[in-house]
Amino acid sequence: MILIKTYTANIVIDAKAKLGEGPSWDQSFGRLLWVDIEGYQLHIYDPSTQQDRTVDVGEHISAVVPYLENEVIVALISGLYRFNIQTGEKILIHDPEEGRPGNRFNDGKCDPAGRFLAGTMSLNGESEQGAFYSLSTEGNVSLLIDEVSTSNGLAWSADHSTLYYIDTPTLEIVSFDYDVQEGTISNKQVIATVDESEGYPDGMTIDAEGMLWVARWGGQRVSRIDPTSGEVIGEVSLPVNCVTSCAFGGEHLDELYITTAQDDSEDQPLAGGLFMVKPGVKGMPTIAFNQGQRATSLEQSIS
Repeated sequence: MILIKTYTANIVIDAKAKLGEGPSWDQSFGRLLWVDIEGYQLHIYDPSTQQDRTVDVGEHISAVVPYLENEVIVALISGLYRFNIQTGEKILIHDPEEGRPGNRFNDGKCDPAGRFLAGTMSLNGESEQGAFYSLSTEGNVSLLIDEVSTSNGLAWSADHSTLYYIDTPTLEIVSFDYDVQEGTISNKQVIATVDESEGYPDGMTIDAEGMLWVARWGGQRVSRIDPTSGEVIGEVSLPVNCVTSCAFGGEHLDELYITTAQDDSEDQPLAGGLFMVKPGVKGMPTIAFNQGQRATSLEQSIS
């Protein structure tokens, strides 16, 4: 009998986001970046002031990762961009799905070498219409997985040798052997299959103990899952059905930030809010895009 440790998340920002997603901690500037996909908003939350600034990007924005002080890398419906958070200027890096107008990007984050990995999904819920891509630090895009339905959570092991990945409708969390030098994947294995009655697997992060934290769409929770056994060993409860993603942040990486979305329920006034819990374990640092080569090869590739 596994003893499941329980936690309760508290509201941080009652943002009323339509589809809050993609939290990512920008360690260099002490801020949490997150998005409202359907609201076309980039959110920048400063825990020191408890201020949440929003920037309208004018289209679906599905993922954001740190880059420079005034620029971030974003996945928009029209492609992968550098985005200036002060001026709103967008500079296209690459659109790998130019020929797939029925798709949009979904979750994405940077690998330990600073590449930006992001996947897509059908706007109409069609199966296996999406894909999973890797944007190199030089601005080139490669296809990692095709025929994805809803590309979602991803995380890397501490030794960088394993990529964990979620295609939501499968109800599975899978692992790949990850070549961090080449940015390639191999040897797919199913490490956990979750119970649909407790919510679909959505966004995901990993803690310093190697445990996965998985947001559960429709489940009012984030589950802590042991990737070696596939067992749920912890649960964070929220007063919101649609829990979308999570990321560790804060000065000591001991704060788990959780994004949520609105649905048709009238009895969930905090739906779409940003929540936080301190679960007593630290997370792994968020990797910024092009880390170690900031604004060098990427600048040259799109100039």
